Amino acid sequence: RCADDFKGPLTVRIVGANGVLAEGTVKGVGADWKKFEVTLKGKNTDPNAKLVVTAASAGTLWLDMVSLIPAETFKNHGLRLDLAQMIANMNPKFVRFPGGCVVEGDPVIENAVRWKKSIGPVEERVGHWDLWGYWSNEGLGYHEFLQFCEDIKAEPMYVINCGMSHKEERAQKETPGIDVQEFIQDALDAIEYANGPVDSKWGALRAKAGHPKPFKMKFMEIGNENGGKIYHERYAKFREAIMAKYPDMRLIACDWRGGTPQEELLDIVDEHYYSDPGFFMRETGKYDKYDRKRHKVYVGEYAVTKSCGKGNLIAGVGEAAFMTGMERNSDIVEMASYAPLFVNPAWEAWNPNAIVFDASRTYGTPSYYVQTMFGNNKPDVILPLELVSAATTQQTLSGGIGVGSWGTQTEYKDIQVTGPDGSTLFQSSEIKDMSAWKTDKGQWEVKDGLLKQANADTPALALLDGKSFGNCTLTLKARKTGGSEGFLVLFQSTNLNDRTWWNIGGWENKQSGLEGGDLPDEKKNISIETGRWYDLKVEMDGQRVKCSVDGKIIHDVSRSASKSLFAVAGRKKDTNEVIVKVVNGGAIPQDASLELTGIKSLASTGKAIVLTSEKSTDENSFAEPTKVAPKEEKLEGVSATMQHTFPPYSVTVLRLQEKK
Repeated sequence: RCADDFKGPLTVRIVGANGVLAEGTVKGVGADWKKFEVTLKGKNTDPNAKLVVTAASAGTLWLDMVSLIPAETFKNHGLRLDLAQMIANMNPKFVRFPGGCVVEGDPVIENAVRWKKSIGPVEERVGHWDLWGYWSNEGLGYHEFLQFCEDIKAEPMYVINCGMSHKEERAQKETPGIDVQEFIQDALDAIEYANGPVDSKWGALRAKAGHPKPFKMKFMEIGNENGGKIYHERYAKFREAIMAKYPDMRLIACDWRGGTPQEELLDIVDEHYYSDPGFFMRETGKYDKYDRKRHKVYVGEYAVTKSCGKGNLIAGVGEAAFMTGMERNSDIVEMASYAPLFVNPAWEAWNPNAIVFDASRTYGTPSYYVQTMFGNNKPDVILPLELVSAATTQQTLSGGIGVGSWGTQTEYKDIQVTGPDGSTLFQSSEIKDMSAWKTDKGQWEVKDGLLKQANADTPALALLDGKSFGNCTLTLKARKTGGSEGFLVLFQSTNLNDRTWWNIGGWENKQSGLEGGDLPDEKKNISIETGRWYDLKVEMDGQRVKCSVDGKIIHDVSRSASKSLFAVAGRKKDTNEVIVKVVNGGAIPQDASLELTGIKSLASTGKAIVLTSEKSTDENSFAEPTKVAPKEEKLEGVSATMQHTFPPYSVTVLRLQEKK
């Protein structure tokens, strides 16, 4: 709408680096709010183009909601074709929405997603401030989510806020001014919108939105990453109300931490895991000895987030190893979902993500292709499999050194690296400014011989640029000048994303631990005082790492020779196929013998789908979108007892045909 002094018209353009790519005109803007639409046909492509609205003359104009959408969308339901197709190509059996932490509202409950504000005309949706630092207009709302799930033949799983914001959940306090019954009613109404008849209040709104038939939603998660006494009480109330009205719903609880587990209330419990590739390889047997009488498990979020670059091959390999364990125990692990799904690099707030896109392009990370390989090669029944390979691998350990902090202001000095023979390989006294350091977040400076970090970023990191060390000893002095935690000491780090660090005074300034680099998960109690200088030492010798504070050894750990071959097998009934998934997480090829139990006879030829690359750190990009992508090859000499060589850092799917 406009004031009387505005005469119009408006010109709407898409403008690229080399000029106008598309143009249209809007006429008739008046004193009342009115919706206008204009179709723009592009002359060319520019992923960095901008949408530009200009006026022909001076005046006062109000724009309430502006949206640029492709004329052709996925199934004609509003989603960008290539992005929606990327999800469809994963062949998912369900979609979790609206996600994780965005559910709760950060830091306050007013920022939480409320589904009732995400239906109806898009221009009338209130929207909310997003946890990841931008405003969401809820263009992809509750109805669009249900419709998309139907379009790709996936079950919808809605995550409902349980009346807790991030701020209060972390403090384990009640959220002020909240009536939990309001949120329970939200859950009941959400189910009615999805499943209710057209003559019900919310079913009628669904019909009005163009979908009179019920969506038949079966799954709802109560809260996200909530826990403790308050959550236990609330979950019980949600469950009682929902089961009374919708007894066939499957309810998912957050990770049941703290208090006494009420197994009789639990159907499925959501567990989340983020770590380095080694963690996921070590945890492949996590569910092998799980108590089959307990609740089922939904691994709602998992991903390699350390030593992964922007999403590299070894990250996908580590996840695939863990996935073989989940699939092998699918009587317990009913569902699993990689997270997060999408990122536009210009708005990145989390690393890595499965699918990367800009205004006109998209590509999948190796982790994305792992998901497609598992999603499109699902068996119906798990088969016993014996996989024998004598080889174990140890990687050559080397990398850069650095320092950092987590929500804390710090100072470092006398940083020195010495070789096994005592020779000096580096000393910080030679550095007079920040040019020698690569940084990520933080307010860093070199002053009076000190390397200082002055803000509360999480994490703030400084890595010595262009230097890599093998066996060596790192010594330094560290002082906390303010903030909530202690020190981060980086070592054997490839870059700021592929990092290993010693976290001293982490976990709310209560513990010390080593993170990344396939090191054992060991925690020791320690806290860091403000204003005091500490002497820190990290000794690296082969697979051994020893860490000391003021001459006292805090950690003395070794990486054990790690298993690098992981597998699971199953039968697909409708095609009479045996599907074998094998992951080689090591740096050398693995010659292995496979023995399948319960198979009478197999055709002598089959096919192998292989994901691998030249280096474990290889990544995809807009320039090379399929540098690391599955390739299919013919398989010869197939039998129930067969030999096969699996490439280093690889994920392999074997599809073998059973003889009738």
